[in-house]
Amino acid sequence: MTTRPQISRAAAGTTIAIFAILVLAADQFTKFLALQNLETEVATPVLGDFLQFYLTFNPGAAFSLGEGVTWIFTIVLAIAALTVMVLGVTRVHSLRWALVLGALLGGVSGNLTDRLFRDPGFPVGHVVDFIYTPWMMPAIYNVADIFIVCSMVLVALLILLGVNFDGTRDKPEPAAETAVGELSEADRYESRGERRARLETESEASEDKPAASA
Repeated sequence: MTTRPQISRAAAGTTIAIFAILVLAADQFTKFLALQNLETEVATPVLGDFLQFYLTFNPGAAFSLGEGVTWIFTIVLAIAALTVMVLGVTRVHSLRWALVLGALLGGVSGNLTDRLFRDPGFPVGHVVDFIYTPWMMPAIYNVADIFIVCSMVLVALLILLGVNFDGTRDKPEPAAETAVGELSEADRYESRGERRARLETESEASEDKPAASA
């Protein structure tokens, strides 16, 4: 295990909060611009088929699944936000984790804000989606979704790299050290064999030696 520079819990919590606020502000500001400048369900090409703006209101999850149980998604988002905040206050000492969890919290908070405060009302508000990339996926999404997806990818990457919440990193034993250990074990077995052969030789020599006269 190796140790990386750590930050205090207060610094980690502050980093998560600041980054989350920035992401939330970016999400809500872009949604405000979309509502002010786009017509509902009318495609507006930005970069041809690569990027389009298409304003829609999503009552469900991705691909409009679960439209009749919007309140469930509100609960899920609230639990996710609470989990991130608890981790930030109690366990995180790593700047990397603080930044990633801040991005996740900001994205979750962006869509949770829509669920809580947009029409048709609390807690079943519809999420504002307006970004459409038909070459990549058929779904329409928003800035909050981008941060949620990217942060989840980074969470998986940090876990695969063995980076812990406290800033330490799990590191397997190097191959060179393993080879040395195996060689040392072999040497021990060889030494035992040599010692056995020496003892047998000495025993045979003592048997061949004539007994002393009385």
